[in-house]
Amino acid sequence: MATSASSDVSSNQSWFTPLLLVLFCVIHLINYMDRGVISSNGVNGIPKTCGAHGMCTSGSGIQGQFKLTNFEDGILSSAFMVGLLLACPIFASLSKRINPFRLIGVGLSIWTLSVIGCGFSFNFWSIVVCRMIVGVGEASFISLAAPFIYDNAPAHKCVRPSLRPLSMAMSTVAIHIFGDVPSSPLVGVLEDHLNNWRKTTLILTTIFFPAAIIWFIGKC
Repeated sequence: MATSASSDVSSNQSWFTPLLLVLFCVIHLINYMDRGVISSNGVNGIPKTCGAHGMCTSGSGIQGQFKLTNFEDGILSSAFMVGLLLACPIFASLSKRINPFRLIGVGLSIWTLSVIGCGFSFNFWSIVVCRMIVGVGEASFISLAAPFIYDNAPAHKCVRPSLRPLSMAMSTVAIHIFGDVPSSPLVGVLEDHLNNWRKTTLILTTIFFPAAIIWFIGKC
């Protein structure tokens, strides 16, 4: 009995430390890369333009297909914040009664389905609604990951209190450098080969689905 209990503790600790931390980092990077994808030139594209002599060039990407104005394009880029701000306190409240692993899994599943919805959107409002729901999916991870790490990380391996502000600043800078910065160039390369913003967007779901499943089978 004691041997079984000690093996369970050891298993949980191995999951809580290196494996869980790597998984958190990867999903956090994907989170920021997703934001870079929707605003990248390959997916966002350019609007249709007409010159002084009546010569028009067809647009490309989302802007070209849905004939977006600059105002509509701005709404599209920031629409996820609506779902993010509304859902964060909801997920935080639910975590008191529901396993946070399951909540993160639910959130990533919502994230996956909403990205699929973006790939099959048929007009401006349909893709805006899907982007708002993307924010709901992101909220589960953003609101629960940091508290979960804080609660479960071994005390002797935690950052000293005096260094926590510096570590948070470094992690914020790193996530933008490795998440935001490379996302647009990588999407541009993919878009050059596919020449289809919908396919480029849907490729993200091949990463989201496995990530969502992991949280449903994990133990905490």
